Amino acid sequence: MRVLVTGHNGYVGTVLVPMLLKAGHDVVGLDSNLYQAATFGEEDAAADIPAIQRDVRDVTYADLEGFNAILHLAGLSNDPLGDLNPELTYEINHRASVRMAQMAKELGTERYIFSSSCSNYGAGVDDWLTEESAFNPVTPYGKSKVMVEQDVAKLADDKFSPTFLRSSTAYGVSPRLRFDLVLNNLTAWAYTTGLVYLKSDGTPWRPVVHIEDMALAFVAALHAPRELIHNEAFNVGRPEENYRIRELAEIVAETVPGSRVEFAAGASPDKRNYRVDSSKIARVLPEYKPKWTARAGAKDLYEAYQRVGLKLEEFEGPRYRRIDHIKMLMASGRLSENLRWRESIPA
Repeated sequence: MRVLVTGHNGYVGTVLVPMLLKAGHDVVGLDSNLYQAATFGEEDAAADIPAIQRDVRDVTYADLEGFNAILHLAGLSNDPLGDLNPELTYEINHRASVRMAQMAKELGTERYIFSSSCSNYGAGVDDWLTEESAFNPVTPYGKSKVMVEQDVAKLADDKFSPTFLRSSTAYGVSPRLRFDLVLNNLTAWAYTTGLVYLKSDGTPWRPVVHIEDMALAFVAALHAPRELIHNEAFNVGRPEENYRIRELAEIVAETVPGSRVEFAAGASPDKRNYRVDSSKIARVLPEYKPKWTARAGAKDLYEAYQRVGLKLEEFEGPRYRRIDHIKMLMASGRLSENLRWRESIPA
């Protein structure tokens, strides 16, 4: 297929694109390159594919023409960024995503696979949550994902098939590694300070998924017969990979020599609490065969941090921390308050 991947230079996109190329697809990327200076270590983040340098809010019909499928990953991808300006989150994550789907449908694009999130369930309960469970998002990020699902689902018809992949909390090594994600962050703290530092009381449930397994879900959905994915939602992960945050902390402490768990002063419960049943995707999409566990992921992250000699000030500072990176670009005058480049988009 001819496939457009938005956010191809991001945390997941840099892992997904090589998988698509290996499967023989003709892949084009679209990205605004906000994090071009946040490449982890010496790895090359940019895949060798044709790319459109564009903000998703500015996508044109010409950008979208001629694709069999759009895999839409681009957006503001964490809660602190969402809280920076909630209206921007709705503009970029919600309205731009729906507009793109409408344009794709008009152009005859057959599949629109949206990177949704288990954060849709938000303040969940200790019961298992399936794709039929009620939404209860607690952040602008989570709310924006729910709004996209609800609006894009209405566009489905005999020729246009949207699919919604509700990924668990991601982890794992990537050329555009994110340190705001729980397992990545805890392992980084353990490696650089000897402390597995918990900022909440560690009681909430959270499903986790390695980015390779997350990317595999997009490939499996792309390859699946239309009747299996048409206007369907899938929780992405493995049922056995649900953990309380403190359990993840214990895994990290057992993985990183000499480290121990420590709670931040005033650590309190996190409103986000959800335990997710992701058995549907493995049952419906046989190509989806996830392999990673949190323990294997923590070991892989620890070894990657060793290779690059990661420093605390790097992952907690503007080099890698998403919100601080954005604020740095704003302070330098390169990025406007509405997250648009003030200069031509960098190569």
